[in-house]
Amino acid sequence: MSLSRAEVEHIAELAKLNLTEAELDQYAVQLSAILDYIAELNALNTDDIPPTASVLPLKNVLAADEVTFGLEQKAALANAPDAEAGQFRVQAIFE
Repeated sequence: MSLSRAEVEHIAELAKLNLTEAELDQYAVQLSAILDYIAELNALNTDDIPPTASVLPLKNVLAADEVTFGLEQKAALANAPDAEAGQFRVQAIFE
């Protein structure tokens, strides 16, 4: 399928792209090639291929839970802009 220059201009306007004359010609060729390839893929007979969500086998990639110690209070408050009595001090949001 070959896209016309007017179609590429219309697509560029929809995408709010300011393309030069050379870019319009270049994208007309590139987008036409992409559409031709999609047409080839659509022509493939996939009736005997079952639908699948993934082509790779599923596996759990999560690490096992391990108990670890968090930051100590002093380290957690080290870079706080304002701290008081071992807590972060923030601006009140209620009156």
